[in-house]
Amino acid sequence: MLILAKAVLALMIGFILSTFIGFILIPILKRMKAGQRISVYLADSHKNKAGTPTMGGLIFILSTVITMIVLYAMGKLEFSYNLLIVVFVFVSYACIGFIDDYISLKNKKNAGLTEMQKLLLQIVIALVFFFLYMKGGGDPTLEIYTLNIKIDMGWLYGFFLLFILVGGSNAVNLTDGLDGLAAGLSAIAFLSFGLIAWGADWTAGYQEIAILCFILVGSLLGFLIYNSHPAKVFMGDTGSLALGATLVTIAVLTDHELTLVGVAGVFVIETLSAIIQIISVKFFKKKVFLMTPLHHHFEKLGWSEPDIVKLFWVVGFILGMAGIAFGVWI
Repeated sequence: MLILAKAVLALMIGFILSTFIGFILIPILKRMKAGQRISVYLADSHKNKAGTPTMGGLIFILSTVITMIVLYAMGKLEFSYNLLIVVFVFVSYACIGFIDDYISLKNKKNAGLTEMQKLLLQIVIALVFFFLYMKGGGDPTLEIYTLNIKIDMGWLYGFFLLFILVGGSNAVNLTDGLDGLAAGLSAIAFLSFGLIAWGADWTAGYQEIAILCFILVGSLLGFLIYNSHPAKVFMGDTGSLALGATLVTIAVLTDHELTLVGVAGVFVIETLSAIIQIISVKFFKKKVFLMTPLHHHFEKLGWSEPDIVKLFWVVGFILGMAGIAFGVWI
């Protein structure tokens, strides 16, 4: 019951702080003219979003970090080695996103860091993560507990880690195209992995990792007050890159890499839709979808933005609950 009480406290503080920080930060972003520029290819319903402040990911990033400090000061949270790894990845990817958003705003166009610059920075952080993970006694083994399968990947695990870390961060980034979509799906995913981490008692500091997940859930719910339709702020790369990379890091530390595919299923589907479209257009000169990522396909079909978001949230919730059952119970 103690960990449950801690989880509720963490979620509550995260939510309250996020709501408060959003109330203070959004007017500041507006005064800084940190407005989002909208692609000409998007549906007409997106045109009125031009000028909406971006870099809103700072809201749940700051609230998460401050909540952890508050809980630590209260003696309710211990900073284990694995928790420090998660925080390192969370803050590092947030910094990459912040730099990208800042350059984009400074240049007054939807172009910040180049794809190569962004990839190189992500690779550097992934390599540091792999070094810290192995130094902390990490096992380069891919396990499927339900089927009792273990695959010792050896040094190839480093490449696997790089692939899923970069892929995971960019998957959330791709999904962040409708009001509340990525934030709501991320809240569901972190709730799922909070419960999964809670049961991963073979992982050093598993309770602290679970509490971090619940802090993020509360922070994201507070952020959704401002990001749900019609959005008053967008998370930008500052938030989306941090969320995706952190989710992957927690999956790796708790040995639930494959469970992540289910829990983050909507993010995976969104990414696959974009990849399929690129391959089809490049090699067959034909579109599979009206527009990608997938949520834009539904927009082109005439669906309203809130209806698409609600559908994707429901699918994400079902996949998240299935991931909990697979990762903890079955």
